[in-house]
Amino acid sequence: MGLRVNPTYRQRRFGAEVRRLRERAGLSSTEAASLLGMKQPQLSNVEVGKTGLFAERVQRLAEASGVSASPFIEALIELGQDSGKGWWSEYRKLLGAPHLDLAELETSAVRLGNYEPMFIPGLLQTQEYAAVLHRDGYAKASEEEQSAAVEFRMRRQKLLTGERAPHLHAIIHEAALSLSLGDRAVMRGQLLRLIEMSRLPNVTIQILPFDGRVGFGTGFVVIEPRVSELATAVVSHIEQSLYLEESDSIAKYNGWFAKLGEDALPPVDAAALPEARVTKDSIGLIERILYPLL
Repeated sequence: MGLRVNPTYRQRRFGAEVRRLRERAGLSSTEAASLLGMKQPQLSNVEVGKTGLFAERVQRLAEASGVSASPFIEALIELGQDSGKGWWSEYRKLLGAPHLDLAELETSAVRLGNYEPMFIPGLLQTQEYAAVLHRDGYAKASEEEQSAAVEFRMRRQKLLTGERAPHLHAIIHEAALSLSLGDRAVMRGQLLRLIEMSRLPNVTIQILPFDGRVGFGTGFVVIEPRVSELATAVVSHIEQSLYLEESDSIAKYNGWFAKLGEDALPPVDAAALPEARVTKDSIGLIERILYPLL
């Protein structure tokens, strides 16, 4: 089998975790390769995601590191054996790796903590809203690419109503609700979609108001799979999103997200009657912004 030229994030992550196991065991790449019955260059290719590693060898390395029986190792073996093929594979020739990597990560998530300062989170966008973003954004793209990107985003959203739907906790700055994007109908439909999505039992939406604490200027999402040690923080960047996986980075972003949740208004509750509200809340703020658009 030939070496991968452009490993996916999942493949690179598997390799990085193999490297961490080796380092935890206190082995050099040459020593670890000998333990696994491999040559050192082969193991180096594994650690950068260019090739995989048989489950038996992952287990042997795990035993050397002292964590052989943990759920983490089971999840790591599963990660390495995953084919990486899913519905997103259909878009490989149309969209870049960031789209595909994000969709693949989301499919194994049990929890998504998403903060957005300027735009509605992708998993909550209407098709019309997403189309305006791609049409009027700064990135240059053909009509075919724009259409594929919007379709891709809509397919990602099926995750929230699927059989093993993760819990999405979205914290959205008020600025994103007040943005003049497209015509009034686009924003009206988008605000109504937020209220609609809040009715899902696995979706929590909070609004960070203008008159509250200053929020982050950069959006991010912490994607947590069944085994939290394999969580990833994806931080938005104008050129290329950052994928962070070190435990201290995950802890920082989880901590910041928790703080944003404390500073944001109480979650949207579409079923709450106006007279039952005794404090300012997220649904009230959405409704106030929505009213002039009706």
